[in-house]
Amino acid sequence: MAIWIQEDAKVLVQGITGKQGMFHADKMVEYGTNIVGGCTPGKGGQSVELQGKAFPVWDSMFDAITETDADATVIYVPPPFAAEAIMEAADAFDTIKGEGVVVCITEGIPTLDMVKAVAFVENRPGVRLIGPNCPGIITPGDNGGAKIGIMPGHIHAKGRIGIVSKSGTLTYEAVAQTMSINEGQSTCVGIGGDP
Repeated sequence: MAIWIQEDAKVLVQGITGKQGMFHADKMVEYGTNIVGGCTPGKGGQSVELQGKAFPVWDSMFDAITETDADATVIYVPPPFAAEAIMEAADAFDTIKGEGVVVCITEGIPTLDMVKAVAFVENRPGVRLIGPNCPGIITPGDNGGAKIGIMPGHIHAKGRIGIVSKSGTLTYEAVAQTMSINEGQSTCVGIGGDP
């Protein structure tokens, strides 16, 4: 039984037009993640190509979620802008759907920025924040699944064991241990090491 993210979750990528966003979004699509588009302020109306397919870009998370009915977003934006991206996503999910998952990969976000962002998300009980400075979350499926973040997809397999870890590397070690006894994972969550 998966938690927080189902294997067919619709996923947005904030910062999809940047180098890191595009690289990891491409890996997510390759794994089988159902990416429905991205958000980069000032780049709305453009598209990015991932695995030979074009994905739309919106200026705001409100527009992106309204158009796609996304379930989750992953954030690949620089530290000075990441907390604002978290709050924008949380507000849009709360306003439009009443729920959503926000995964922030960014490391080194200023602590005071995160204090504000966490307080903001806490006031939106249907929105879950994973991170920052985390490898993400993955729910393996029969034909891929939902890989939201930077976890290497090829080491996972669908199964019944859930894994939660603060350390990305220890998450991968726990996955290796389960695979060594022919057990897969239901969901793996790297919660992150930053405040």
